[in-house]
Amino acid sequence: MLLCDIGNSNANFLDNHKYYTLNIQQFLEFKSEQKIFYINVNESLKNHLKLQKNFINLEPFFMFDTIYQGLGIDRIAACYTIEDGVIVDAGSAITVDIISNSIHLGGFILPGIANFKKIYTHISPRLKYEFNTQISFDAFPQKTSDALSYGVFKSIYLLIKDAAQNKKLYFTGGDGQFLANYFENAIYDKLLIFRGMKKIIQENPNLLL
Repeated sequence: MLLCDIGNSNANFLDNHKYYTLNIQQFLEFKSEQKIFYINVNESLKNHLKLQKNFINLEPFFMFDTIYQGLGIDRIAACYTIEDGVIVDAGSAITVDIISNSIHLGGFILPGIANFKKIYTHISPRLKYEFNTQISFDAFPQKTSDALSYGVFKSIYLLIKDAAQNKKLYFTGGDGQFLANYFENAIYDKLLIFRGMKKIIQENPNLLL
């Protein structure tokens, strides 16, 4: 079974147990005779995907209990296998969604870590620094690079902590493993979105015919 999660920058594939990533240009050149089950948040690829006869869009099959307007299919898929908890997908944006008794209570969006870095450089070239991923929250920073790192990582940490209360935290996405290290009750699951896609296929076995 070949699954594909298409984002704005990359397309991630899971071929049985093999995980790999293509950038969007590589994805446009990708060819396969195999049936490919996909979700997509990249508006520019919608027409391209409609022309690919072996690509099966899973989005219409997700029945998800939420009143949130405009919830992306990637966030829905990440939440789909979680009955109770907070789901953090840390990629180009950081999305945080709260699930209670299989009901989506809402969520919020932050810039991804790489985009925080870009924001600082837009403010001033003097704020162009690599982040200190070992920054401590226990003392106030004493140099600019640490001040930037502290501002980004602690603000992300506090927002997630406030949303989580006592719920279990589930992290996924490129920066998910790094952010999960800040929390004791956190699980990092690189394949969380794919688990949601697999669950939909199990619920709709005719898709495999």
